[in-house]
Amino acid sequence: MTYIPNTDEDRKKMLQELELSSIDELFKNIPEGLRCKGLDIPEGKSELELRKYFSILAKKNSTGLACFLGGGFYDHFIPAALEEIVSRAEFYTPYTPYQPEISQGILQSMFEYQTAICNLTGMEVSNASLYDGGTALYEAMMMAIRITGRKKVVVCGGVNLIYKTMLYSYTKNLYLKMVEIPISEQGTVSRMEIKKELNEEVACVILQNPNFFGCMDDFTDISEIAHQKGILVVVSVYPISLGFLKTPGEMNADIATGEGQSLGIPLSFGGPYLGFMTTLMKYVRKMPGRIVGETTDRNGTRGYVLTLQAREQHIRRESATSNICSNEAWCALRAVIYLSLLGKEGLKEVANLCYKKANYMLNRLLQIPKVERKFSSPVFNEFVLKLPKNSGEIINALIEKGFVCGFPLERYYKDMDNCILVAVTEKRTKEEIGMLAEAIEAVI
Repeated sequence: MTYIPNTDEDRKKMLQELELSSIDELFKNIPEGLRCKGLDIPEGKSELELRKYFSILAKKNSTGLACFLGGGFYDHFIPAALEEIVSRAEFYTPYTPYQPEISQGILQSMFEYQTAICNLTGMEVSNASLYDGGTALYEAMMMAIRITGRKKVVVCGGVNLIYKTMLYSYTKNLYLKMVEIPISEQGTVSRMEIKKELNEEVACVILQNPNFFGCMDDFTDISEIAHQKGILVVVSVYPISLGFLKTPGEMNADIATGEGQSLGIPLSFGGPYLGFMTTLMKYVRKMPGRIVGETTDRNGTRGYVLTLQAREQHIRRESATSNICSNEAWCALRAVIYLSLLGKEGLKEVANLCYKKANYMLNRLLQIPKVERKFSSPVFNEFVLKLPKNSGEIINALIEKGFVCGFPLERYYKDMDNCILVAVTEKRTKEEIGMLAEAIEAVI
């Protein structure tokens, strides 16, 4: 961090410019009782002392744990080449261009990102990224409301718990009717229940694949029913799964969103992450955020511009599509580099590894006495287990043995006592899976 020291002479000049005689005079309008009495900051340390101090703090963290935790954020392998490329100064300094024709390099990377996300999701147009997966889903819902002019939204109970919380929080003071449909006993969308709610009052139906509990589904039939009644279909997806599963485009979704953290972005204690959003070309002018376009100048040279900018910084506030649609361009750059390094076949291989290892682990854990499976639907890389004792106690005990085992669902779902959500990525080995199974059996 660069320090900005002000000498006594500097302070004197600034006070003279303000026509003041002292620092105390600068703060004279603040009542005495409200003035700062001191910041209680310890004496400064040398660089060597500071490094030693932070090393001591870092050792308090539990590191080297085998991570089987998911719930929307996953421990995937990140190629070394990715870190080398994004660490170049020309990428990490101009990552938010507000003057659209200047930063051609970063604009091109954003354009390539949009192309990659469209190819990944099977949709027609992408924006240049959003804040995170939950924000992207909220933005998609509001976009559907603007398009249809309707005020009712149907949400599947299998949508990510964090995303749902954000949807309800952001809409608390809006005149919207939010209807949540519980999942079926198999763990997927309850067709019978959702069909009851799909009528001419509904703006959109919000779905997720794989859902929060890891269950895979195909929403083509729901899309057909929804479109007959003028309802838009919004699907949140896990991008790695699209190397294995049907895309939102193939399911005839109108808007597709997701969390891009798994595309080359480390977990980093919760961020920064990346929200992606795609839609059909006919809805592009209702899409929030920015869209980079490719063009040519008068000499015929290829160039890039911010074609659409629907933020309140760029257009009249009442015409803006959103005021929280922050662009995560550096994270988007990581995503497009990751996808480029893997390529189509590499992405398929990662997806297949996640699927096969998760199902191998599921079968292995079900061999433990009194461990049961909560849902019967096929899973991609996550699944829910019902344990014979409190899931929180088991998770804490397993951390002591070197494993972050899963997410305790009983904290947030009334009907999931002793249930945990377990995730597997390509990084987890059969040896780790075997050792975890033995550790769970011992703890139980």
